[in-house]
Amino acid sequence: MPTPALILCINSGSSSLKFALYVMDNPREEVLARGAVENLGGPECHIDFQMGAETVRTQTDKALDHHAAIGAMFELLASYRIETPQAVGHRLVSGGPLHLRHARIDPQFLHDLREAIPFAPLHIPAAIDAIESVDHHYPQLLQIACMDTAFHAALPEVAARLALPRYLWDEGVRKYGFHGLSYEYIMSVLPPSAQKGRVIIAHLGNGASMAAVVGGRPVDTTMGLTPAGGFMMGTRSGDLDPGVLFYLLAHMGHTPKTIEDLINHHAGLCGVSDGIADMQTLLQERPTNPHASQAVDMFCYQARKTIGALTAAMDGVDTLIFTGGIGEHAAPVRAAIIEGLTHLGMLLDADANIRNARTISAPGSPVTVGVISTHEDLMIARHSHQLLQDF
Repeated sequence: MPTPALILCINSGSSSLKFALYVMDNPREEVLARGAVENLGGPECHIDFQMGAETVRTQTDKALDHHAAIGAMFELLASYRIETPQAVGHRLVSGGPLHLRHARIDPQFLHDLREAIPFAPLHIPAAIDAIESVDHHYPQLLQIACMDTAFHAALPEVAARLALPRYLWDEGVRKYGFHGLSYEYIMSVLPPSAQKGRVIIAHLGNGASMAAVVGGRPVDTTMGLTPAGGFMMGTRSGDLDPGVLFYLLAHMGHTPKTIEDLINHHAGLCGVSDGIADMQTLLQERPTNPHASQAVDMFCYQARKTIGALTAAMDGVDTLIFTGGIGEHAAPVRAAIIEGLTHLGMLLDADANIRNARTISAPGSPVTVGVISTHEDLMIARHSHQLLQDF
């Protein structure tokens, strides 16, 4: 029987650091506190903190980096007399080919993680900063990496292998898949009958991907070697004809570094709309801004095509779940995606969709369509608690 533990969950982004403190005592899973340090590195840097009914925003007097943000987080927790956790669990977007499973973080793991930066260049450096900062403050504290790639580790090779020379597979060039902690949570809260069937999960946020799951096992997903693959996102292009990259290199004066910046920071919704990456803003501007309207239309079109492709990969679909910031809150986006999928048996209840109801498919719809809020930090707490018992 696992022993009770206090687990601190950390999700490091390029400009933010989110954290949540859980009491894990099976079956009790209670959030004691949660917060975020936003706008890291900028003059508007601030800390949001919630404990019980109390919510506090603290404006910092300087632009914090990840190291300083970790220190500010520990100081904040200490000011509320919260004891030191037994373990810290980090969300790791990728560990490259060497680390596909949740694992204890040690010097060898950190070495491997630095080598894996090309597999998630936007995410891994921030995670390394957070890990090293926690170690600086509490060197004896157990730290655990919870991998977004773990859920997809069982992908069949026909889906994971890229159409490249075989030796590259041995070098780790393959589809890894991401948002795995989110997918794992969604599967855990579906009814048993749905878990046994054919499920498509659409995690739609600034980063967006989908996964096809049959009988609880992943069979395909959209993101590939890195989180830049798949369909278009807030600032990322998604899949491109490789010839586009050759053209940019050979004829437009780009370098690998400028192409990486373009594809990750200036493409997707941001690129098509000419500067707007936020879906809520795009929907507001859609009636008067043709570029915003086109960006939304392209996003919905590509998402709709992706659902069709994943349905073919599973020989049908029984359940479609929307999650993530856009998936959970943007009813017009969900409606536009489903509108073209009636031939697959997806019938929308317009009123339920507007209310962001748990089930938004119409009564009698052959395919159940739902909206579920994801909880990646809870999955981090669960995996960290389980691994804590081994040390």
